[in-house]
Amino acid sequence: MTLKPQHWQVLAELSDGLPQHVSQLARLAGVKPQQLNGFWQQMPPHIRGLLRQHDGQWRLVRPLAVFARNEVEKIGQAHGFQTALLDECVSSNDEILELARQSPDAAHKALRVAHCQSKGRGRQGRSWQHRLGECLMFSFGWAFERPQHELSALSLAAALACNRALAKLGLNTQIKWPNDLVVGRDKLGGILIETVRSGGKTVAVVGIGVNFVLPKEVENAASVQALFQTASQRGASAARLLDALLGELNSLFAQFERDGFAPVLADYQAANRDHNRPVLLLQDGKVIYEGIAAGVDAQGALLLDTAAGRKTVVCGEISLRPNDNPLPAEIVRSGRCLLLDGGNSQLKWAWVENGSFTEVSRAPYRDLSSLGDDWVARGNGDVRIVGCAVCGEAKKAMVEMQIGRDVEWLPSMTEALGVRNHYRHPEEHGADRWFNALGSRRFSKNACVVVSCGTAVTTDALTDDDHYLGGTIMPGFHLMKEAMALKTANLNRVIGKVYPFPTTTSNALASGMMDAVCGALMLMHGRLKAKVGVGKPVDVIITGGGAAKVVQALPESFVLDNTVKIVDNLVIYGLLNWIEQE
Repeated sequence: MTLKPQHWQVLAELSDGLPQHVSQLARLAGVKPQQLNGFWQQMPPHIRGLLRQHDGQWRLVRPLAVFARNEVEKIGQAHGFQTALLDECVSSNDEILELARQSPDAAHKALRVAHCQSKGRGRQGRSWQHRLGECLMFSFGWAFERPQHELSALSLAAALACNRALAKLGLNTQIKWPNDLVVGRDKLGGILIETVRSGGKTVAVVGIGVNFVLPKEVENAASVQALFQTASQRGASAARLLDALLGELNSLFAQFERDGFAPVLADYQAANRDHNRPVLLLQDGKVIYEGIAAGVDAQGALLLDTAAGRKTVVCGEISLRPNDNPLPAEIVRSGRCLLLDGGNSQLKWAWVENGSFTEVSRAPYRDLSSLGDDWVARGNGDVRIVGCAVCGEAKKAMVEMQIGRDVEWLPSMTEALGVRNHYRHPEEHGADRWFNALGSRRFSKNACVVVSCGTAVTTDALTDDDHYLGGTIMPGFHLMKEAMALKTANLNRVIGKVYPFPTTTSNALASGMMDAVCGALMLMHGRLKAKVGVGKPVDVIITGGGAAKVVQALPESFVLDNTVKIVDNLVIYGLLNWIEQE
């Protein structure tokens, strides 16, 4: 939606969330006060809904990152930047890159603050998604006398500067290597640096995006305003945030020009969320390294301690994520294994090789060619192939056809790894439930409820003295929806979102299904707690595609009072435990 200059002026006036009189807003809009409501209807939908009116005053229920032109120019000038405000542009980085190609001096400390970008971008070519007013976005240029190869750590320095600015505002944030601003697992902002070599200088074009305010339903993201709600001071305006960021960036870039990254390396590592913690490094979505993040060097490369020794990893196309389930380096050093988890709808597999656990791959049974390709690339006669399956004999045969080898399919057992199975007929017991229980022992030695959210949802009970007591089976989310659509009139519709008190049928369906799963989990937890005795902890280990959403839907008091862990690929860990201790 293209807005007129008057719209931007009105938004800038309201952007701090404070009340403004309609007469002043009408003057800015160039309309009569009685025409202001019609004028407001021309705003984007997500902006329109923020308006509240009372006694001749208008205000927005949350502030926006929208600026008046003179305000931005004043902030930039205070830190020596030549500033322009762009209401709409293709990319603020492109604006500075064009200046850099003309002249390094023209680009040096040129600042462009953007309200909307049609083709904003982040690292690794990813598009930068945003809505008007919800993200603070700007780009600036800095001309260095240094050659390009000496600027490899500049993005880390930029992240440190931003983290310092947020800390001065009272916000507790961290850095995820190399340059993401994060709050725990949630991303707050990102930095993209592109360089141009011209006139004997290297111009670094620095693009920064920080989530200023986001709707509550946005997952895996944090916002500045949400952080202020949990801090001990009043929320900051976008102008105050921009001023703090530019101040720290200007100071640290000047220091980097003189001394490089080495003087602030220790500060960066102190702000690094994953320092001295287990991590996974991914390329094109696949894990290529697993180890402990031991720090960074003066060039900004990550130092990673792996089972095979220390590796130095440059940024490039590498992505990092925390490893919640690190495996000891000594696991299964005696040989190479291919582990298979034959679920109802898809096959998962993982390799154990040289003491390291590689990524889990998956494919639907209708096309297992990727398994065949993986086997051709990595398999040989020395590989032991072990799996568990609930998919049926026909699908197991399809798996074996792809690799040209028989698979050692493991059933549920009466006892394994010290765990006694109380299922009356173990041969009827799903092997996935059994190996989920065995896998849970890597993550909890207490009594625990083991929950799997797949085609079916299972909740199983394991005592602290290793008695598997059995559990329940109920339809998974998709099966519940299919049953409602098939058996109930007028309910064959798109599933909505989970709410405490849903007021639409789509949301009522989603909320009812989630309540059923959470209820089954909490009932089993209560029964097991009564069984093992007062005072003993009962943990929850939950796996499967819907695990995170289930945990999010659980009552906050339940999650705070108990240990609840999400573990991906729990069956694979169960198979690994069985092989390791066999």
